[in-house]
Amino acid sequence: MKQILLVTDGCSNVGVSPVVAAAQAHAVGITVNVVGVVDQGDIAEFGTAEIEEIARAGGGLSRLTQTRQLSQTVQMLTRKTVVQTIQHAVQRELKHVLGASTIEELPPEKRGEVVRVIDDLSETSRLRVALLIDASASMKPKLHAVEEAIRDLALSLQSRQGGSEIAVFHFPGSAYGEDCKLDLDWTDNISGVHSLFPRLQMRGTTPTGPAILHVIDFYQKGDYGNRKNDETDGMMSDYVV
Repeated sequence: MKQILLVTDGCSNVGVSPVVAAAQAHAVGITVNVVGVVDQGDIAEFGTAEIEEIARAGGGLSRLTQTRQLSQTVQMLTRKTVVQTIQHAVQRELKHVLGASTIEELPPEKRGEVVRVIDDLSETSRLRVALLIDASASMKPKLHAVEEAIRDLALSLQSRQGGSEIAVFHFPGSAYGEDCKLDLDWTDNISGVHSLFPRLQMRGTTPTGPAILHVIDFYQKGDYGNRKNDETDGMMSDYVV
């Protein structure tokens, strides 16, 4: 399963619409979740609407949170999306095999078995999370909270039974027009997270859409010749319900 987890506090203002970019991610099998980091009076109504629209277009979830709750929100959203993705895959399989459109339509004994399978898959399925951090100037006071959230998420992913990897990007990438920069390539080792933030410079504009497109391209390059192993479809093939 592949996710982009966007952490931002405001409105995009450069390049392609982030809603269009999120829809493109969803079309190639990448879920886009959005955490809006808000403090009192800190985000406009337009920004809140954009956060929700990005997540909707990306087939993901959105949450608004205050700085002090960022770490818990990032972990919750990641795990909730894993469960949601598996539930959708299981329900597709149920409809194909049993003719049931939802888990609730199953007899109680079958329903319990399906829930057990979902729980097992939630912990054992391979997961990749690309964290995309808004590093525009307005995020500077929230940098410490973002740092803690990334470390806690990395620890949480390490505790899963299934393989989990994390990559970290920030945007804008530079003062010279670079939309997005890779800070940490795919890793299951959280030690690399500690070296990210001393060199992260908060600056300028908010090219959210171009940054999402950059991460899509990164995913696709890494998936060359290996797409079949990451597909959610068919994940029930080893289970009999």
